[in-house]
Amino acid sequence: MELKHTQKTRQYSYYCHKMLLKFKFLENIMAEHIYKQFDSDLGDVRTKVLEMGTIVEEQISNSVLSMVESDTKLAGEVITRDSEVNSLESVINEDISLIIAKRSPTAGDLRNVLMMFRIITDLERIGDEAAKIAKATIRIFESDRMSKPRFKEIKNIAANVQSMLKSSLNAFARLDTEDTINVLKKDEEVDDDYRSFMRQLVTFMLEDPRTISMSLEMIFVSKSLERIGDHAKNISEGVIYTVSGEDVRHEPIEKIIKKLNS
Repeated sequence: MELKHTQKTRQYSYYCHKMLLKFKFLENIMAEHIYKQFDSDLGDVRTKVLEMGTIVEEQISNSVLSMVESDTKLAGEVITRDSEVNSLESVINEDISLIIAKRSPTAGDLRNVLMMFRIITDLERIGDEAAKIAKATIRIFESDRMSKPRFKEIKNIAANVQSMLKSSLNAFARLDTEDTINVLKKDEEVDDDYRSFMRQLVTFMLEDPRTISMSLEMIFVSKSLERIGDHAKNISEGVIYTVSGEDVRHEPIEKIIKKLNS
């Protein structure tokens, strides 16, 4: 009797052990499936973010080109297309919210998700600044009271901020901090160019009141470009945070370089 009881106990233990192994096997399969699905969802969002970045790059280029070429029609197209940028931001925002609700990401995955949320916010604001430049173009060339704009300084600042945005988006696409340092350095250059241009415009207004209307428009345009540079910098800082876990906002560039090299 006791022998039968021992055999049953062993059989039951063996059965429980087999069931436990099956459960663990199924659990591993489910975990792998969930992680693959998370990667797939994240990849879809990343693709949309890069698509949004491409549109915003075109918006900046076309807004500046419309001003340089006196093309109010192109400026109008930039203003109209801003709604496309806004719509894409809403779609991506919803996708990110669903990922957080369904997957509850943690650690590096959570940083990745939050980075994309911050990036689309910056891209949407860059789109707004491009639309502001396009609106200034229409005001300038539909008015007979304004003097000829100074395009040289505007083109220089625009070229720098466009380069900053491209480098920031490349860093995001590759999750590589190498390009981010150049973006941070170039932001200081853009700030210096912006302040120098402001001083020139103030001088022109003081020397010749006829330049006041145009100078004010140039102030608004150059400020929009400077803000675009700031948003491109924000994107690079977001990439650094995702890759290294270091929050480098408001820190001097020398300290950031030291952190990345440590």
